[in-house]
Amino acid sequence: MHRRELTVRTSGRGFLELTKEVASVVHDSGLADGLCNVFVPHTSASLLAGENWDSSVRRDLEAFMSRLVQDGDPRYEHDTEGPDDMPAHIRTMLTHSSIVIPVAAGELQLGTWQGIYLWEHRTTPHERRVLLTLW
Repeated sequence: MHRRELTVRTSGRGFLELTKEVASVVHDSGLADGLCNVFVPHTSASLLAGENWDSSVRRDLEAFMSRLVQDGDPRYEHDTEGPDDMPAHIRTMLTHSSIVIPVAAGELQLGTWQGIYLWEHRTTPHERRVLLTLW
C-alpha cells in the first residue's frame, strides 16, 4: 500500500488535468500491478476520467452542467458562500468524488484519449487536496 496527498490550486470553475501528477506518484511508488484510487475530499469539486484530446468536450460538459444546475437559482436555500455555493454541492453530488484506475506494468491503464481531471465547481480559485491510495 502506498499513500500520497497532492495539493493543487484551481483557477475557478473548470477542469484541471492531474494525469501527469498521478502517473508520477504511481511511478514513484514502485507499484507494478494493482489499483490507484484518486479521491477529492471536498464537497464542491469532483473528479473525472475523460476526454483529454479535444478541450471542446470539457467546455461542452461545463455548458451542460451550467444549464442543469444554475448559479443563483432562487429555489436554493443554501447560499452561505455566494450564489455558486449550493450549485457547487449539487454538481459534486451528480459527479464523482473518487475514481479507481487499474495499474499494470507500473502504468495507469487509461484509454488512449483519457485523462484525469479535477473539476472545480466554485467560480473562485481554491486550493484542493487530492488523496491517492495505491495497492
